[in-house]
Amino acid sequence: MTPNDTGADEALDALDAKLLLLLSDEPRLGVLECSRRLGVARGTVQARMDRMLRRGVLQGFPPDLDLAAMGYGLTAFAVLEIAQGQRAAVAARLAAIDEVCEVHATTGQGDLFVRMVARSNADLQRVIDNVVAVPEVRRTSTSIALSTPVPPRVRPLLERLAASGGE
Repeated sequence: MTPNDTGADEALDALDAKLLLLLSDEPRLGVLECSRRLGVARGTVQARMDRMLRRGVLQGFPPDLDLAAMGYGLTAFAVLEIAQGQRAAVAARLAAIDEVCEVHATTGQGDLFVRMVARSNADLQRVIDNVVAVPEVRRTSTSIALSTPVPPRVRPLLERLAASGGE
């Protein structure tokens, strides 16, 4: 694999999916315990993890945090229209706003889709004021999330792959 090749064309197989499911359920498991539970050699598990880390499939083992329990009970989404050709500059400025959790470049009505959190409605106004203060932001439309009936997930995809035998 060349340094510029991400290996994105290499599909995950059933063992990869089973390993990822195991680590999703118990992220603190060691390689040896994973190999024992999956019934494969320790070296196989280590090689799979190394490959998935190198490809960016597995991006680390951070704790799963509840932002509401941390005091950020309000989630909002904003669609931003920005000055043409300024996506990188706007993204860098948005990344400097602590309450901005993620930014996606999109097609359609707006240019960027932003997920942000706040402690209250007044705090959200402060966060939005920081977003619209970015000079290249031309227009915003913000919606407050009332609930999250389907949280971010990849488990169904992994379960389907694990059950398929990698086909």
